[in-house]
Amino acid sequence: MKGIFFSLLLSAWAAPAFAAVGCDLNDPDRDVERLFPSSTGYKVRYLTVKGAGGEAMLARIEKRLGDKFKGLYETIDVPYTVYDIYRGTEPLGHIHGVNQKGQFGGIQVFLALDKSGTIRSFYIQKLTSRAAKDLRSKEFGAQFEGLALPDFSGYDPVKASAKPGTPAASLKAPERAAADFPNVMRAVKKNLILMDELVFTEKKK
Repeated sequence: MKGIFFSLLLSAWAAPAFAAVGCDLNDPDRDVERLFPSSTGYKVRYLTVKGAGGEAMLARIEKRLGDKFKGLYETIDVPYTVYDIYRGTEPLGHIHGVNQKGQFGGIQVFLALDKSGTIRSFYIQKLTSRAAKDLRSKEFGAQFEGLALPDFSGYDPVKASAKPGTPAASLKAPERAAADFPNVMRAVKKNLILMDELVFTEKKK
């Protein structure tokens, strides 16, 4: 990774909690350069629903998602790692990942977003599945490129279905990945909502 890197110093008490449940890139220097080839640096931020808006924000996120947060991955104080990407001093976009419960374990779904919140790249880092290769394929990931949060408004994660005719309805699961496709779809919608609440809405204030 070229250029100057920015870092965020964390307090000593926060580090163990973040390490326990956070969703970080395994190799951020490599991944930032791969997902944003023209970038020269990045800044890392750790945000929580608890710190940004508390119970009111959590209720709003759940309503927008169409499902309740539950389990270790979705507590109100889960830290969300946001990578702010730059070319010089110019912001290019963000990378953000979420943990999602899958059929055989946790799934880590990362999105590279431009400044407006549109998906540039889709990336699964962690996945235990017989269909892992298919869900990590370029062909599957390419379906998400160019989509944004409004395109998933008609997706119901509880029913694992999208309204006919909506962009989300056009996304197709690999043949062998039917069991984890709904989990990936929920993770993508959750990821976009969290970024809208924690990052993009904050920018507009």
